[in-house]
Amino acid sequence: MTDGDAVIEIMSIFECLNRRFMLRHLSVENYVLIDRLEMELDPSLNIITGQTGAGKSILLGALGLLLGNKAESGTVRDESRNCVIEGVFDIERYGLQELFESNDIDYDPVVTIRRVISAGGKSRAYVNDLPVGLAVLRTIGLRLVDIHSQHGYLMLADDAFRVKVVDTMAGCGGQTLMYGELYSKMTSMRRELARLREETERSRRDREWLQFQVDELNSFGLREGEQAELEAEQSVLANSDAIGEAITVSRNNLDDDEVGILARLRETEQALSEVEENYSPAVELVSRLHSALLELKDISSELADRSERVESNPERLQQVTARLDAMYSLQQKHRVADEAELIAVRDRYAEQLRTMDDDRERLDELESALAGLEKEAWQAADGIHAARTAAIEVIEAHITPVLAELGMPNARFTVEVAALDELAPTGRDRISFLFSDNRNMPLQAVEKIASGGEISRVMLAVKAMVARRMQLPTIIFDEIDTGVSGRIADAMGRIIADLSRTMQVINITHLPQVASKGRTHFLVYKENTLLGSSTGIKRLTPQQRVEEIAKMLSGSSVSQAALEQAKILLSSERE
Repeated sequence: MTDGDAVIEIMSIFECLNRRFMLRHLSVENYVLIDRLEMELDPSLNIITGQTGAGKSILLGALGLLLGNKAESGTVRDESRNCVIEGVFDIERYGLQELFESNDIDYDPVVTIRRVISAGGKSRAYVNDLPVGLAVLRTIGLRLVDIHSQHGYLMLADDAFRVKVVDTMAGCGGQTLMYGELYSKMTSMRRELARLREETERSRRDREWLQFQVDELNSFGLREGEQAELEAEQSVLANSDAIGEAITVSRNNLDDDEVGILARLRETEQALSEVEENYSPAVELVSRLHSALLELKDISSELADRSERVESNPERLQQVTARLDAMYSLQQKHRVADEAELIAVRDRYAEQLRTMDDDRERLDELESALAGLEKEAWQAADGIHAARTAAIEVIEAHITPVLAELGMPNARFTVEVAALDELAPTGRDRISFLFSDNRNMPLQAVEKIASGGEISRVMLAVKAMVARRMQLPTIIFDEIDTGVSGRIADAMGRIIADLSRTMQVINITHLPQVASKGRTHFLVYKENTLLGSSTGIKRLTPQQRVEEIAKMLSGSSVSQAALEQAKILLSSERE
């Protein structure tokens, strides 16, 4: 190590002492092509390089799983054991206590997150050894690491991404979140209102019919048990002559003075009573005859009473028959078997009418509540719109100088916040990122006109701006330098390195100019084993860094000139 290297190393140590680590340690076991690897990361700029296909994207996928992404098939390398991914994060400076408490997780300045995936695809996640669901893991992960993938340029075409960028710079993320809750309530209330309106309209058409049925049944004066009573009365009235004749014959047989049963029994009782003293069985027989005589006298008396009530009454028979016919007709109309079921129908119809009245009241209440909610949402959306509009100058002031530094001195970048006539999930705005690399050309949507290299530079400028404002612990750039080279690549490297002064940066790159900016350099490599291809990673020594950057400069055949150029690149970063 030269004296200059020693000075740099000492300065790095002091810089580390003045800030906390973010992602301290990452271990991946049995994941896709990775058998096992471990990384001890630097708190500033970590560079990751490697040949195409070596497994850099696999490493990024493993980290994504640790942050809550869903596991896909083929995740587990060796199905005889689990896939385990673990990361140790230092989060002391990032105010995450409330986030942990709201998810019932004990807060600790150093947090260990572990993801375990079985060969069958079942997944378990742990935060400080406490089991958590993927939703919780994802919520925490979003506050720890921001990953910009190789296809991150697609974000520029994503409405949600543009809204998030502007809201971050406008400082209205909390307002947008509260508005989102209002919008969700409003949407739910609109659905309920539409359902009630449909039901009310259908009920309106049915109400007249229901009211008629209830009025008809009420006016009929139904009484439970009435049908059985009327049917019994009808039977008596319809057969009154035969019943009267049967009662008369029965009374005569009992009470006739000469041949009636009662007279003969009285004679029998008297005869046996006279021999009771001389014939003991007569005592019991007399007692039994007396009981029978009393019962028959009672029957005779009841027959006499009933004979007075059974009479031919055609008028009453007509009334009873008419009442029953009407009752039978109603039962047939409503497809029921008796008056009890008819009463149940009447009560059900009455309840439906009451429900219609309740629905109408509920409809009025909902319409009033929705109007109030919409007014509140519009006010919130107006406040967010004002904040977003005010942030346009701030965003331009951040982005334009960075684009100039990245070789686009004539580039213009602005945000268009167009007010809509209706509310949307994130407010009342349509947000566009407008761009032009020529002062004489009109601004257009950046995703439509920018080239690949320009997109990379715009995304770096946007990401750097947002990352500083959000104070994320760690940001990962996955080949954000795609499409650039030479002086522009060097400028991108400087910006990324500058960003790493205030936060941890992990940068996957294929450009030597960018790779030379890192303080820590990892090489991802692939090797053949008995189990097949395997991805590994190693931290490069200073000499190994020279050799790796020389390969990036000249290809697999490293020339002395490439080695010298690599040394120049690395030494220039130390000055």
